[in-house]
Amino acid sequence: MRFYTTAMMTLAIAAALAAQGRSAETAVTATGIALDAPWKVTVYQLARTTFKHPAWGWQHSERNYRIALQLAQGDGLKVDDDVLFAAVFLHDMAAFQPCADTKVEHGDCAAIESEAILRSAGFPMQKYPAVAAAERGHMYYRDPGTRPEAIVLHDADSLDFLGAIGAARMLSLTGSTRPDFAPAVKSLRSFLNDIPPKLVTRTARSMAAARVAELRQFLDALDRETFNGKAM
Repeated sequence: MRFYTTAMMTLAIAAALAAQGRSAETAVTATGIALDAPWKVTVYQLARTTFKHPAWGWQHSERNYRIALQLAQGDGLKVDDDVLFAAVFLHDMAAFQPCADTKVEHGDCAAIESEAILRSAGFPMQKYPAVAAAERGHMYYRDPGTRPEAIVLHDADSLDFLGAIGAARMLSLTGSTRPDFAPAVKSLRSFLNDIPPKLVTRTARSMAAARVAELRQFLDALDRETFNGKAM
């Protein structure tokens, strides 16, 4: 396994603070998610200090967690909060701490690499297989299986590719190595057709309708304002 030195230092510091019964910041996350166990403090501190990017960072995880709970409530699914929290905040860690084997899909990589982090943080490891399953199945193009935590993470993550936030996330990838919007717009156009049929929960399918319309309206306006995409 390959971890960044700064990430492991953060993990050690947060674990020490958690062992003392306090957090480096607060007892809740930025959006009010309760950090009601020491290991959650540790994992959240690692995410906040290490996983920093508008597309794949800790903010994306915050949204996924909150949306996943909405989906579970809407569809009457009983989720294990320990499993959901761990999977949500570590599911995209391979975007920041990549696997040595670049052919490993990033969800599979997270399932491999997160085990040591969770063990060090004091996570109840009997639940780790469920975390790994959720991490492996979180992308819209993958089958999440039958566990409720994996299903709601899969659908929440998929919804975050749609709507205004989906546009913001993909456009945030544009930069010095991608000097125009075209690749991001192409991906966003594909999401309009590819993601809705992959959603598992009724609640996610209902939420997706508005997000699809919102994203399509934005992309159409962007196309008009860039001379049919020629000045994109």
